[in-house]
Amino acid sequence: MKHVAAYLLLVLGGNASPTADDVTKALASVGVEADDESLQRFMSEMEGKDLNEVLEAGQEMLAKFGSGGGGGGGGGGGGGGGGAAEEEKEEEKVEEEEADMGGGMDMFGGGDGGDY
Repeated sequence: MKHVAAYLLLVLGGNASPTADDVTKALASVGVEADDESLQRFMSEMEGKDLNEVLEAGQEMLAKFGSGGGGGGGGGGGGGGGGAAEEEKEEEKVEEEEADMGGGMDMFGGGDGGDY
């Protein structure tokens, strides 16, 4: 796979027909060692072929698999917790009432117009 990726990057970079040496140099530039056997096998498979045609043929092969998706996730949990939600709402109302200070104080606790 690393050979294919390097080959594609070289083509995208402007090298219309990269050689095995080009792929090896590209991989070495990022510290990856090329596997000569699999690189030679890949290069022999690509010899004389147009990359765009190879990619189109691959897309046609993938289209046969379909994209059926994996289906949705599982359903939500069951019922049985309705009473707790009502209790939370009541608690929130109580907290809001406690936080109300009647509007007589400003943000810093004074109202006397001091320096701070």
